[in-house]
Amino acid sequence: MTGYAYKAIDAVHAAGSTEEPISFSIEIKSYNSRFLEVFINIPPFLSGLEPRIREIALNALYRGKVEITIKLKHNASISVSVNKETAQAYLQAMTGLSEALRLYEEPSLSLLLSMDGVMETSQSRNDDVYWEKLEPLFRSAITQLNNERAREGDHAQAHIVSLIAELEKSLETIGRFAQEEETILKERVRGRFIAHLTEIAGSYPVDAAIENRIYAEIAALLMKSTIAEELSRLNAHFAEFHAEIKRNPCPGKKLDFLCQEIQREINTIGSKACKHEVSGEVVSMKNALENIREQLRNIE
Repeated sequence: MTGYAYKAIDAVHAAGSTEEPISFSIEIKSYNSRFLEVFINIPPFLSGLEPRIREIALNALYRGKVEITIKLKHNASISVSVNKETAQAYLQAMTGLSEALRLYEEPSLSLLLSMDGVMETSQSRNDDVYWEKLEPLFRSAITQLNNERAREGDHAQAHIVSLIAELEKSLETIGRFAQEEETILKERVRGRFIAHLTEIAGSYPVDAAIENRIYAEIAALLMKSTIAEELSRLNAHFAEFHAEIKRNPCPGKKLDFLCQEIQREINTIGSKACKHEVSGEVVSMKNALENIREQLRNIE
């Protein structure tokens, strides 16, 4: 979502205007943000154009903190007037205060002119005249910004895809150890069951009924401890991750959600792991996933 654009135009006569030529520039900066936030800094002289500028930005961008700065140089005609009634009111108030405090000092003209409402200025303007020149330049700047963001996005996408490949490789390795994990678990449960039985009943033969009970306990434990479902869901999440990248030009939010689901499955596998090889792959997957989530902060 990061990007930068700058466009400027110099000495252009506004259509239908007999005033001095105008020069203005547009600078757009984009930063990472979970949502779209648009901040517009425009001269008060052209504040009426802000809704048009905002509409274009909202239609062209989806995520990011966007700062738009428009500067304009124009020798437009300015009328200046003095509000004599306001000046007279200030003078009377100052004179009364001077007499009350016995500080006899005449208020200066510069002081009176600096008071609010004494000097009044107005600047002629025609929003449509300036929008005629500003709109195409602003659209060009937005296009430049999106091109820059797209270039950064291509690099981020390539990195993310490589990290997903690392996750898929680790998942494949874990899958190979999944059967060994079940065998280890079965032997561990059977050994503990017989040990407890021997402790309670002494050297007691393990008959068919006891074996069936052992297998029932093992089956119940495997239902809680096997990682087959987690492996299946992770494969589905990875497939959806690739599909979302291909079909959605702005996949950031969906990919962030998928990362949360992937994180949940990886944590579950880690909590069930018996072999240290599986635990090692889980650590690698968590590291790769964290790097993906860091990169997704740059994705629209």
